[in-house]
Amino acid sequence: MSDNEEGDQVPKSSFSAYVAEGDQLYLKGEYIKAIEIYTTALVLQPDDKNCLVARSKCYVKMGDSANALRDAEASLNEDKEFFKGLYQKAEALYTMGDFEFALVFFHRGHKLRPELQEFRLGIQKAQEAIDNSVGSPSSVKLENKGDLSFFHKKKKEGKSVKPKGLARTTKKEQNQQNKKSPKSEKTAKQLLGELYSDKEYLEKLLKDEDLIKGEMRSGEKVQDLILNCISYLDTRTEFWRQQKPVYARERDRKLMQQKWKRAEQSLPSDPTGYVLKSLEEIDATMAAGNVTESLKKAQRVLKTVERWSEETVPNKKEVLGNLHSCIGNALIDLEDMDGALESHKKDLDLSRQNNLTDAKSRALDNIGRVYARIGKYMQAIEAWEEKIPLVCSSLEKTWLFHEIGRCYLELECFEEARDYGLRSLEAANETGDEKWQLNASVLVAQSEVKLGNHNSGVEHFERALEWAKLLRDNPAKEAIQKALSEARQYLTEEST
Repeated sequence: MSDNEEGDQVPKSSFSAYVAEGDQLYLKGEYIKAIEIYTTALVLQPDDKNCLVARSKCYVKMGDSANALRDAEASLNEDKEFFKGLYQKAEALYTMGDFEFALVFFHRGHKLRPELQEFRLGIQKAQEAIDNSVGSPSSVKLENKGDLSFFHKKKKEGKSVKPKGLARTTKKEQNQQNKKSPKSEKTAKQLLGELYSDKEYLEKLLKDEDLIKGEMRSGEKVQDLILNCISYLDTRTEFWRQQKPVYARERDRKLMQQKWKRAEQSLPSDPTGYVLKSLEEIDATMAAGNVTESLKKAQRVLKTVERWSEETVPNKKEVLGNLHSCIGNALIDLEDMDGALESHKKDLDLSRQNNLTDAKSRALDNIGRVYARIGKYMQAIEAWEEKIPLVCSSLEKTWLFHEIGRCYLELECFEEARDYGLRSLEAANETGDEKWQLNASVLVAQSEVKLGNHNSGVEHFERALEWAKLLRDNPAKEAIQKALSEARQYLTEEST
């Protein structure tokens, strides 16, 4: 949809309502409608990065990689370390067949959020696609050493670097492609599946000379339209071939049949792809608010993966831990705290048994959240303090120190609450995150007032008020103004 079309739409509902509707349409597979709804939402908030990512996902599903990449990059305009935007940019590049650059952004996201399974699986699938396309790294020698120097050199020489199969097909090239060997046609049939009959139908239409001379209402020639459709299917065929060659799929299937001997449930031809897709579906369902369905999906996948051997899934323990984590998070939303705690402890046990640092950090994080929700603040503190050495980013430190400080404040351990509040504020200042600068300032102010340090309390409340005004957070502003007024009254009483 063009920018002009976006501007012509007059939103009749709230931004959050449109986003929620778009999420539901996405889950139903109605991607065109979802794109329209997200576009209307973006009229209200043009720079909302989460909505841009959501629309980008729809474009990926529609095969519109260019618009998917455009939205993903737009979501990173203000925050280059927005991990959802980085992941979506990597996905868009991967879908375009630009596997090398996709790998770069999967790595970049993994460095920022090492606890997320999506980035690790993305790195794995991008590397496999590169190997399938050009062979293993040891068989490829670039002229200039370095990460992307090969591509920079091509640009300097005036040559564009395009992934295989993405260049637009000319009529001459299309005629040559129509004369493919029986072997290549068999490969295309296996890769395209049901779409292969559509491709055959389109190729038959090309032989109708009267038809191809016609034009559509839009003025586009019928011949060009048919050629573009065939070119797209050829692009998909090449893309899927690079992801997993047919001979490899056949070989894997035969090996699995020999190993499992017609087990009760057949193993997917691509276990890694199955796990990745399942985790994405679980996360998407959860994000759309359908917690019960997300829980059921995670439980089904867990039972499936538990039956697989570690030869089939080399990182089986890591996958199981991630699924226990998904189940635990869903149970938290369903207010089943006992079940949530049990699932997150299973995640923690697996991480400790297999020395999985990222998984351990995630599990301790979630265990602390459960304990805090049920009012067991000391147990929450113990879990979160064990997590501290595992934290790398300043943003995560900001959140963690703040939550530990809040627990100490609830326990009326005001000095510890203030100290953790100051640590949270320091980390927030490093990241420049205004929201967490606000939260940390309020925590320090509350602690100082409880300790009788009213001057310091007033000072931090005043800073927090500035952040609230900057963020246009009216509820926070009103609450801070009330607390600030009370703190100033204490000072007045002390001076009299």
